[in-house]
Amino acid sequence: QDPVRGVNEAITPYLIKKITRYEPPKFIWRTLYTFLLLGLVIKRVLWHRKLNMQQTLQQIGRVGPDTLGVAMLTSSFVGMVFTIQFCKEFSKVGLTRVIGGLLGLAFTRELTPVICAIVLAGRVGSAIAAELGTMQVSEQVDQLRTLGSDPVDYLVAPRVVACAVSLPILSVISFTVGMASSILLADLRYGISPNAIVDSAAKYLESFDIGVMCAKGFAFGGVISVISCGWGQTTTGGAKGVGESTTASVVISLVAIFVVDFFLSMFFFKK
Repeated sequence: QDPVRGVNEAITPYLIKKITRYEPPKFIWRTLYTFLLLGLVIKRVLWHRKLNMQQTLQQIGRVGPDTLGVAMLTSSFVGMVFTIQFCKEFSKVGLTRVIGGLLGLAFTRELTPVICAIVLAGRVGSAIAAELGTMQVSEQVDQLRTLGSDPVDYLVAPRVVACAVSLPILSVISFTVGMASSILLADLRYGISPNAIVDSAAKYLESFDIGVMCAKGFAFGGVISVISCGWGQTTTGGAKGVGESTTASVVISLVAIFVVDFFLSMFFFKK
């Protein structure tokens, strides 16, 4: 018994010391903080109807121009790539009249909102994380609290609302540009009449598909902005921490886009 008691007396203080000094992995508490931030934004905007409109309009004016050009360019080339594949394969079996419908469905249901969300995460999400991270490590956020301003109301909610509102609009514009580039390439390269593609798209597309595209854009914009704000506001470690937070926020946003896309697709296309 004496050796056992001696071992217990040696191990117990060590375990107590380890337990008291234990810190959860950084990713876990940052994720929990991000979910908490999402709840606070929903509470402020929907429950309390409290939103800084000046900051929100300023952020919308920033999100749109930063994302629109790259999103339009990306959508146009993705549309032309899909046009090449569809025209090549469907021409072999004489089904060129369904190309417009397939392009329209692919763009509205998946391609356009995902492409615009990826561009938004790279262009705007990274900027939000870097900006809020710099403010956090330089103690500007603490100064806002000292002055009586809530960082969620002044910094987070306007950015979340701006991204969630802007992305559906960007998706509609990018969809139009992508379809236009597809029609142009099909006419010039494969001799398929623009009227045939437009008629096919009008036949297969429904208002529900446009609604799905806008709903996905709204959800992606909210997810990207909340993750970027959460990772930015939990930045530690000076300039190095700002860089790490910016990179991590973009990577996690990209993963979150595809995860949310899966669940939304399961919800909208149950049958």
